[in-house]
Amino acid sequence: MALLAAPRLIAADSDNSAASDTSPSPSPGHIHRHAHPKRSPSPSDESSNRDGQSDSDVTPAKKHRHPVESDDSTEAVPTATPSATESDADVTPKPRPSVAPDASLDTDQLQDFSQQPPQIRALIEAALELTRQNLTYTYSSADPANGGMDCSGFIYYVLTQAGLKDVPRDASEQYSWVRKAEKFRAVISRNLDGFELDELKPGDLLFWSGTYKTDRDPPVTHAMIYLGRESETGNRVMVGSSDGRSYHGLQRWGVSVFDFKPVPASSPSSGRATTQFIGYGAIPGL
Repeated sequence: MALLAAPRLIAADSDNSAASDTSPSPSPGHIHRHAHPKRSPSPSDESSNRDGQSDSDVTPAKKHRHPVESDDSTEAVPTATPSATESDADVTPKPRPSVAPDASLDTDQLQDFSQQPPQIRALIEAALELTRQNLTYTYSSADPANGGMDCSGFIYYVLTQAGLKDVPRDASEQYSWVRKAEKFRAVISRNLDGFELDELKPGDLLFWSGTYKTDRDPPVTHAMIYLGRESETGNRVMVGSSDGRSYHGLQRWGVSVFDFKPVPASSPSSGRATTQFIGYGAIPGL
């Protein structure tokens, strides 16, 4: 008597294309990506790199976008990783969210401006001129013709326009540039009137880490230019591009004047970036 062949069994988790009666798995729900208000995800700090970026900045090793850089936040929230179609060439200006307009100052509103060396005065005047052009925070841009710039792109543009050669493009490299020139001064204290800032001068570069997560080494993610103190208030101020820092208590977005104050470090247990002002230094060659 002929024996019937036993049916061939196919495992339920097999990737065998011979299984013709396999129902497709249900598609997952929508993935919510972090995004800046009213715009596509953009360090930082830049930032976050947002800093970007982030505050925000040139693409890190794993191309994290910059998060919003908020002076009032205790931690930076990393945004979504760009897709393969996104690149450093994508510098289309993004819509500005509903925040205060960019802020600017005249040089006569800065203490001791007239006492600065001519090159520093020219640098600050050029930087403040950019704050009057309604430039937004634009990730990976170092040219105001794009409608905006990121944090290190702003510094790169201002310094190259001042005639400096071999200016690094991203915040981490700009930090290394200052360190190698033995110009850097580390700051551990959160007190901005402490002795660690005794050597801080108008025109110096300011550096932060942790405005977004990065694999860069050193992990510096945000940079700005120190302006000095306001004549009227005596407050320390800085200039650059940011996606969320504030000036006179109002959050700004883009190329602007900002209050210079420390951002409290977040708890290491949060698993997120720890935003920290790490120090400053004079611009090499200026």
